[in-house]
Amino acid sequence: MDADQLTGAFAALAQDTRLQVFRLLLNAGPAGLPAGEVARRLGTPHNTMSTHLAILSRAGLARSRRESRQIIYTVDLETVRGLVAFLVQECCGGQPERCAELLEAAMPASSCQPGCAA
Repeated sequence: MDADQLTGAFAALAQDTRLQVFRLLLNAGPAGLPAGEVARRLGTPHNTMSTHLAILSRAGLARSRRESRQIIYTVDLETVRGLVAFLVQECCGGQPERCAELLEAAMPASSCQPGCAA
């Protein structure tokens, strides 16, 4: 990821509703959620949610697909990987064992989904 992509993604997440949307979509996994359901769950008007989803999409954090009359949104995991890689690229001077605490805090074994490699 280049600097513009990174700053755009972080800027998109620097707003409370968009951060909530991002976390909701992460939790939904590859199945995603319809835009209307995202708005309903977060108690946000549909037109406002549309704007938030568009910002997340332009930042590369969300993808959409049409299913019949619904637009389904999912998190773009490739972008998430790029953000995480950027944040930990220089972690602990290239000694990953020194980053074990950081990685455990980010991905505790207890949060691992079924089928997740432990």
